[in-house]
Amino acid sequence: MKKFNRIVVVIFALMLTVVFLTAGCTNKSTEKSSSNTQQAPEQNSNAEIAIILKTLSNPFWVKMKEGIEEEAKSQGIKVDIYAAKSEDDLQGQLNLFEDLLNKNYKAIGIAPLSPVNVISPIVQANKKGIYVVNIDEKVDLNELKKAGGSVIAFVTTDNVKVGEKAAQYIVDKLGPEGGEVAIIEGKAGNASGEARKEGAKKVFESAKNIKLVASQPADWDRAKALDVATNIMQRYPNIKAFYCANDTMALGVVQAVENAGKAGKILVVGTDGIPEAVQAVKDGKMAATVAQDPAKIGATSLKELIKALKEKPKISPDIEPTFIAVDSQLITK
Repeated sequence: MKKFNRIVVVIFALMLTVVFLTAGCTNKSTEKSSSNTQQAPEQNSNAEIAIILKTLSNPFWVKMKEGIEEEAKSQGIKVDIYAAKSEDDLQGQLNLFEDLLNKNYKAIGIAPLSPVNVISPIVQANKKGIYVVNIDEKVDLNELKKAGGSVIAFVTTDNVKVGEKAAQYIVDKLGPEGGEVAIIEGKAGNASGEARKEGAKKVFESAKNIKLVASQPADWDRAKALDVATNIMQRYPNIKAFYCANDTMALGVVQAVENAGKAGKILVVGTDGIPEAVQAVKDGKMAATVAQDPAKIGATSLKELIKALKEKPKISPDIEPTFIAVDSQLITK
């Protein structure tokens, strides 16, 4: 009888183990499915237009999404908006674009994470007669043409002018005394960041009373920018200003300046006009930010996609895309 009871107990324990293991596998499967659904294309969408943004973890891209949605509403159409999981998810964005090509979209807007990561699906889209509009980050048009692909339009902020505008503000604020300045770049090879850097560098180097002592990347990252700025201040203790290629990095530089006990003594100018940076300008922690208009960039991109569907222009690598620049605005206290 005791032996029988022991057998029953063992069988019961085994049954419980199977139940728990099954539940665990079910939960993991559900979590994975939920995560994929968040990024993957809708299966039953009747929209003819899709737009792929860089990410939705940054206020800039959230604003762009809102601008697209408002324009779609005013036009009385439906548009599906997708995004990569992060600004480092190059493969994820590529996969997402390729998935969209198997749906019923007739026009696609893309804000690429790098100049070359989505060249292949753009070429595939062209072959299927799908119109493509390049948003914000410029595709390497030379490489795209070599691959036999093209985009019908490129909608962005004039990033060279953004850098020039920020640098000129610093030059004017420092006045005749001038001083040493530095640039905190974005991710190496990123077209938008490179353009901002070149614009700022051009202004700094043309000002006789300004000395550009450093220009280093911080990969759009706040913590990295804090470290880079800290090292620059240690090497150049008399530095007077930093220009940062985005506001996220600028906020990291602000922290570095405060940690060094130099708040109010070093100018920090950012780019994008995100809410936290605008508040930092109001509070006197940042000197300024050059605000882009992501909502207008998104709305303009959607208009170009709608226009293409109506006018049906020829898709050819020999046709130069229409360049549309959306202006930026300097925000100071």
